[in-house]
Amino acid sequence: MVAALRMQQNQMMTPNPYKTALAQFDRAVKYLDYDDSIIEFMRYPRREFTVNFPVRRDDGRVEMFTGYRVHHSTILGPSKGGIRYDLHVNMDEVRALAMWMSWKCSLVGLPYGGAKGGVIVDPTKLSQRELENLTRRYASELIPLISPHADIPAPDMGTNPQMMAWFMDTYSMTVGYSVPAIVTGKPISVGGSEGRTVSTGRGVVINMVEALKRSGVNDFSQIRVVVQGFGNVGSNAAAYAHELGFKVVAVSDVYGGIYNPNGLDIPSLLEHQTINRRVQGFAGSDVVTNEELLLLPCDVLLPCAMEGQLTERNATQVQARLVVEGANGPTDPEADDIFHDRGIQVVPDILANSGGVIVSYFEWIQDLQSFFWDEAEVFRQLDRILVRGYDLTMRTAEEYRVDMRTAAQIAAIKRVADALKTRGFYP
Repeated sequence: MVAALRMQQNQMMTPNPYKTALAQFDRAVKYLDYDDSIIEFMRYPRREFTVNFPVRRDDGRVEMFTGYRVHHSTILGPSKGGIRYDLHVNMDEVRALAMWMSWKCSLVGLPYGGAKGGVIVDPTKLSQRELENLTRRYASELIPLISPHADIPAPDMGTNPQMMAWFMDTYSMTVGYSVPAIVTGKPISVGGSEGRTVSTGRGVVINMVEALKRSGVNDFSQIRVVVQGFGNVGSNAAAYAHELGFKVVAVSDVYGGIYNPNGLDIPSLLEHQTINRRVQGFAGSDVVTNEELLLLPCDVLLPCAMEGQLTERNATQVQARLVVEGANGPTDPEADDIFHDRGIQVVPDILANSGGVIVSYFEWIQDLQSFFWDEAEVFRQLDRILVRGYDLTMRTAEEYRVDMRTAAQIAAIKRVADALKTRGFYP
């Protein structure tokens, strides 16, 4: 009862992500001259799917779970987006993430629309067999919506490559032949791509480097970086930043954070986390909370955890001069305004964390062609597309005299709107 009450209070304190997504959209479209019908069309998800399904637990009980899948847009191509397993999953969160995925794919020039899915579950409370049962049943429920040319899921928070392999196998067994291109983020042994696991975190750092270089910083050895979230995105961002010579001074996970103003040894920390399942307890570091970590003295802040972390309550105390969003929607509109007034640059999520979907696109292409690339080629193409997206965002910011988030949204929305205008409304 106490845990449930705490969860309800946390949800009340966290900004509604869909309201944030719509507020960002409304800010951007004010600068665009399109017919009201086109603007209104893009505000709405194309379709929303809710399913309640049974899963057999190890003790023989059958438990009901609720899952979602939202397709925001299919104007530029099939919808694309991850699947998360988390107790906080709800329809508004999935709607927001699907909309952000539409703009993310559009901004970096991928032939996709946005989608997102999720199941209300704590995956840490299920055994491996139960997770397989849940994933396979959820996949079977989505079969009316998904295909390699209609909707291509991927892993997200709480899901992993093994789950995508189960997902792919379930779809393949249903249609009667192997279909690797039905999902991305799979293990390499079943059609996954080199570099996919590290791609989102690596892309965050590529954007960070681009922002620093354009502000005249070329010596990274004294640049202090704080990373909130040490899952797939945050840990890989921290590792790549450390490799490039940055001083990563603080990181955190769901249990809390650690801080060392002289820098953390990230390779050793990764070993510590593997053994202890948390970052706290790492030798030579001080304990901080996730809230305190956001306000530590640093040059760059990488929020790589959940949406709604930077708000009007804490934005005035952030000490970083550059924020690069590894998570989706970590900054609400009020915090955006505060950062703009304080001269803090924000590289927005739809650009900063697009590395994952870019390499997912590469995986999809490789699966469709049955022709696979090496890691060097994957990273070369990733860097090229991210720098191109950064250039487009900066040109748009200068043209419209707006901040980077609004510029990224303007550029992305324009591509979708132009395609919609050309295609027209059916029938």
